[in-house]
Amino acid sequence: MAKILFAMTGTDQWTLADGTKHPTGFWAEEFTAPYEVFREAGHEITVATPGGVVPPVDGGSLAAEANGGQDAADAIRAVLDSAAELHRPIALEDADVAEYDAVFYPGGHGPMEDLAVSATSGRLLTDALDSGKPLAVVCHAPAALLAAERADGTNPFTGYRLTAFTNAEESQVGLADKARWLVQDRLVELGARFAEGQPWEPNVVADRNLFTGQNPASSRPLAEAVTDALS
Repeated sequence: MAKILFAMTGTDQWTLADGTKHPTGFWAEEFTAPYEVFREAGHEITVATPGGVVPPVDGGSLAAEANGGQDAADAIRAVLDSAAELHRPIALEDADVAEYDAVFYPGGHGPMEDLAVSATSGRLLTDALDSGKPLAVVCHAPAALLAAERADGTNPFTGYRLTAFTNAEESQVGLADKARWLVQDRLVELGARFAEGQPWEPNVVADRNLFTGQNPASSRPLAEAVTDALS
C-alpha cells in the first residue's frame, strides 16, 4: 500500500482579465477518477489544500453535459460525497513529501488562481520532483508548476516534456479570450517541452518521475500510470 498526497486548490473563484470573478474550484472527474484508481489499488489518500480548507468543486463539472449524461454525473457526485479524505484535508503548509509515495494534483481553473502563485505549493512540487517519487499533475493544475523555484531562481520544470489543458481546449470552452493568461502559453514560456494532443482526447506524458495529463479524460490513465510506477 502506498500513501498518495492529493494537493488541491482551495479557491472557488478565478479572476479574469477584466477583473471579474469566474466561479471555479477543482474539476470533479480529475479527483474522482484518480481517487477510484488509487483506492482500488489499495492505496491511502490524503488531501491537502492551502490553509486546510475543504476544496470547492467546480459546479460545472457536476453537470450532466460535462459527464456524458446524468447517470455518470450522479456517480461522480456520489464519489465526492463518500470520499472522507476530501472533507477533512490537511493544510498544504503541513504536507511533507517524505511522508508520501506519490503526489497528485487535480485540475480545474482553481489552481490558476491560488497554486500558480503559492510558494508553499512550489516548494512541495520541487521536493516531489527531486525525491524521484511519482509526481502527477493534470489539466489546469500544471499552472502550479509556475510557482516552483530553486535557490538560484530557476524553475525545476524547465526542459521537462509535459502537457496540460491546451489553448485550443480553452478556446473551445469560451474562456481563452477572457483569461489573464493561458496555461499552455506560460509553460512554453517557462521552457517546458509542451506535448499537445488532440482536444478532449486522453493524453498522458511521462518524463522521468513527472507525469502530466492534458484534460479531464486524461485523469484516469494518468492515475493508472502512477499506479504502474508504484508497483
